[in-house]
Amino acid sequence: MRDSIQIDQLGDHVGERVTLEGWLYNRRSSKRLHFLEVRDGSGIVQCVVGRDDVPPPIFEAAGELAQECSIRLTGKVSEDPRSKLGVEIHVDGVELISAAVDYPITPKDHGVAFLLEHRHLWLRSRRPHAVLRIRSEVQQAIHDYFHGLGFIRLDTPILTPSACEGTTTLFETDYFDEKAYLTQSGQLYAEAGAMAFGKVYTFGPTFRAEKSKTRRHLMEFWMIEPEVAFQDHDGNIELAEGLICACVERALERCRPELELLERDLSALEQIQRPFPRISYTDAIQRLATEGIEVKHGEDFGADEETALAKAFDRPLVVDRYPASLKPFYMKADPDDPSVALNMDILAPEGYGEIIGGSVREESLEVLDRQIREKGVEAETLEWYRDLRRYGSVPHAGFGLGLERTLAWICGLHHLREAIPFPRLMGRLHP
Repeated sequence: MRDSIQIDQLGDHVGERVTLEGWLYNRRSSKRLHFLEVRDGSGIVQCVVGRDDVPPPIFEAAGELAQECSIRLTGKVSEDPRSKLGVEIHVDGVELISAAVDYPITPKDHGVAFLLEHRHLWLRSRRPHAVLRIRSEVQQAIHDYFHGLGFIRLDTPILTPSACEGTTTLFETDYFDEKAYLTQSGQLYAEAGAMAFGKVYTFGPTFRAEKSKTRRHLMEFWMIEPEVAFQDHDGNIELAEGLICACVERALERCRPELELLERDLSALEQIQRPFPRISYTDAIQRLATEGIEVKHGEDFGADEETALAKAFDRPLVVDRYPASLKPFYMKADPDDPSVALNMDILAPEGYGEIIGGSVREESLEVLDRQIREKGVEAETLEWYRDLRRYGSVPHAGFGLGLERTLAWICGLHHLREAIPFPRLMGRLHP
């Protein structure tokens, strides 16, 4: 007999007697048979306990096993064409490791509030399990994409002395004798990394104290932020397009069973390819007007406007050159039209909204200082950032991709709370 085998490896051991360790996902019983669905994190397999195949005490014990108790089974791996795995286990031994009395998440419908309160247990269920396996693969695809292009991963601070995206959405905390803030973005530090390594990316949690209860917002989410020295506007867009395609391709390549379990329309993902359609902010205003949606020039787009713009396309849409007045102090103005920024947003199709926002960064210290003053930003905490323009400044660009929004789109999720293991929402800090 071999050591314990993972469920996803059972197909390589047909005809062999194995040991399996895991948790009881579900049980069906008759007078002569117990059908145990056992999970171990790598999959779920049916394990059959026959009255005639085991001693009476083992058969009786198998019939008393409760949902989510931990168990150790021994038995022979047999082919089963009806199973998604192609195998089942004919059990000859059952050992209870730890009981699970009155497990709260039963095979019936539960409300969202109840499931979120029990998120630590809900992760064991099929749907969140599928989403988080896809999340893991998408994360790896991101690392592989940038590594393949010669990027360095740069880990940036969680505690920062100043705002990056505006002071109204900061979480403040005491830092000994001064104030600190949970980071809104790693971008400013990534710019320093780009001046050192040429091409860097950050990958970590970010925090926005937005008093929003929409399905598109979390208080804590993960951002991927590349920053590239000597990068221009078109190159920035092309880098972002490649990243999105890499994420979708990896999900389709390695997570089809999980996407099918989520009932995702795979054909919608299979047609995602470069180049993405591009329109300017001004063109977007005109398109919205033809849809009967009036947005004044100089106003930003909300969820409804983003959905209306993206619905005409079967792949992500790039909207660029927004009014400079809408954008943060660090964005570079278009030399051909200083009233607009050299920025871009990428909107996911199917109503999922913005998944990427980025720009060319202002490389001139003189212009940066003027924009800092005009935007009312506290300059004293940005002295180190201004140094990047004093000592060998170069044109550079970057963007941020929100992992949860991207994952929600790839998986076809209704709400971002499903796209992260333990969501932080307004009014929810537990578990």
